[in-house]
This record gives sequence, C-alpha cells and structure tokens, in this order.
Amino acid sequence: MRPESEGAGDTPRAAKLGTLALLAAFASGDPDERIRFRDVFAGLGERAFGMLLFVATLPAFIPVPGVGGAVSGPLTILIGAQLLIGLHRPWLPRFIAERGPQRAAMARFERRLAPWLRRLEHLVKPRWTGLLDHRLANLLSGLLLILLGLLLSLPIPFTNYLFAVLLLLFALALLERDGALMSVAWGAGAVAVLVFGVLSGNLAAMAMDWVR
Repeated sequence: MRPESEGAGDTPRAAKLGTLALLAAFASGDPDERIRFRDVFAGLGERAFGMLLFVATLPAFIPVPGVGGAVSGPLTILIGAQLLIGLHRPWLPRFIAERGPQRAAMARFERRLAPWLRRLEHLVKPRWTGLLDHRLANLLSGLLLILLGLLLSLPIPFTNYLFAVLLLLFALALLERDGALMSVAWGAGAVAVLVFGVLSGNLAAMAMDWVR
C-alpha cells in the first residue's frame, strides 16, 4: 500500500495496519515528496495521536545539536496539551499541518527502526485498552508529553536520543493500543522528568519564565 499526497490514512485499511506497516507505507514513493502532518493521522481514529507523535519524534534523531529538539519539542508539547484537555482527534495549526518530513527522511527512519519494531511486534499488542481510554490516563500522558517536550526543547547535552526513545514508547502504546506499554512509558517518562528536569532545575526555570 502506498500513501499518496492525500495521505495513507484516508484508506479504511490504515486503521488496521501495524506501526511498521504504516511507517513503510509513508516511506514508500517519491523520496522528494513531502508528507504533510495532516495526512499522517487522517483516518486513523483513536490511533491518530500515536502516529502524529511517532512522526513528530523523527527530527529528534537528527544528529545536529539544537535542530531536533527545536522541532520535535514544540510538536510534542502541542500533542500533549491536546491529550491533556481531552481532544479525541489531533488538531494542528494550518502552517504546521501543511508541513512535514520528506519521504526520504521517513525511509531513513524506517530503516533505522525496522529491526527493533519487528522484535517489538511480538511483544506489543492491544491490551488494557480501557486504561488508555480513561480520562485520567489521557491527563497523565498529556502532562508527561508536555514535560518531555519541554526537556527536549532545552539544550541538555546528549539527551535528544534518550527523550526521542521515550516519546516512541508513548507513540507505540497509542498506536498499538497497548495499555501495558503505556504504563512502562509513564514510569520511564516520570523518571526522566525527575532526573533531567527537577534535579537540573532547567524545567522549573522554564516554567517560571512562562508564568511571568
């Protein structure tokens, strides 16, 4: 299956594809073609936040200091805020919705992650879905994504990959409807916020600046 410019999610099959198959579908095609963010989550229903977060995390793997966090951080904060307030479908401002990565970037991302995703496919599966649908679960996920997005935006050395992997846990849990994996993501995310945020003082300082 190949997603055209109107998005892979526009087909009924998209809502049933696994994460690796979705990623492969978006990576297939003209490498110079740009995938718009609004096409990424079209037709995915309750899995839409997961796919959008998955793609939004991609820039964090760019090995250029300051670039990945500056893009992935704000997008993660936006996704987290929407989960926090209880939206059932992602919303993006037009100037963001019409932008996105090129298929060539998605293909590189797929090649890098495919071996790991194939292993995870045997472990990650729909379970504890009631946990994911609970309002308190969305509140917790949204709050942690906002905090992790803030940390990712900060110039903390050698942490981009770490935060990116944590965000992928959240994305996979949302995409595969895996409440057990989400529990792991909550725990790992909380530890990361504690260690890199509270103890370093960076997160608290940024929060104070926003309040002022």
